[in-house]
Amino acid sequence: MMSEKERMLAGELYLASDPELLAARLRARKLLQAYNASAPDEIDRRRALLSELLGRLDGRIEIEPPFFCDYGWNIKAGDNLYMNFGCIVLDCASVQIGANVLFGPGVHIYAATHPTEPEVRRSGRELAAPVIIGDDVWIGGGVIICPGVTVGAGSTVAAGSVVTRDVPPHVIAAGNPCRVFRALGGTSV
Repeated sequence: MMSEKERMLAGELYLASDPELLAARLRARKLLQAYNASAPDEIDRRRALLSELLGRLDGRIEIEPPFFCDYGWNIKAGDNLYMNFGCIVLDCASVQIGANVLFGPGVHIYAATHPTEPEVRRSGRELAAPVIIGDDVWIGGGVIICPGVTVGAGSTVAAGSVVTRDVPPHVIAAGNPCRVFRALGGTSV
């Protein structure tokens, strides 16, 4: 029999109220509270807190407080990541962020979702689907990235967009729902 955490990570219906998951979120909240209260010049302390919080932390990373996430250990961050103020990552499924990625302020990544059928929703069970952001991506301020979405390498997602479907590599995409406006660097869409 699978644990609720195993169900969550497998993309199956799971109970977020499970004691193991509650404890994991409490751990993350405590680390985030310390991180968000840290002074701007406490670079080593911030790095140590992020190293304890995140599942993978490659190279240089800068996350402006306040920052919020569900678990932290489900976030894999590549080298040279910059997240501006007020970003939120609901990492109930894997959230993979490539190298050289920039986030504007208030970017929200949602790997968490709920069943669409009311009867199933009333059971208290939830769902999650992975989010992947490729290398060299710029996500503008206020963007919402929905569960199960991949943003391809080298793409730019304009501020305020709601990304409900995959964004191919090397494009500019914008809107609600987000759609491709043009290709970059001679690539075709």
